[in-house]
Amino acid sequence: QVQLVESGGGSVQAGGSLRLSCAASSYTSSTYCMGWFRQAPGKEREWVAHIYASGGSTYYADSVKGRFTISQDKAKNTLYLQMNSLKPEDTAMYYCAAVTSSGVSCARASAISYWGQGTQVTVSS
Repeated sequence: QVQLVESGGGSVQAGGSLRLSCAASSYTSSTYCMGWFRQAPGKEREWVAHIYASGGSTYYADSVKGRFTISQDKAKNTLYLQMNSLKPEDTAMYYCAAVTSSGVSCARASAISYWGQGTQVTVSS
């Protein structure tokens, strides 16, 4: 069982920055990848970015590429999402996610093994 707790959300003006953190109860040998998803009101949950636990390769949705950076600190069991040049359309609840099954798509919500409770990000114009 992996517990995920997000923090770092808040309200910011367009063009601003925020850094989200996700504290994991453990980064076990079975952790395949970790990532971030977001969900705006009335919309489906969408993939934002993910990172492979082994090797650290990163992948981003086109909508955030070049503005967001995902990283991990295994020693601290913590996942991060640095968000720069924020836009009003980035407003959403952001969820940390972990996958423990190897070989699955880390960008699919249906493949996620564990979810955090979410942290709200609001970007005003």
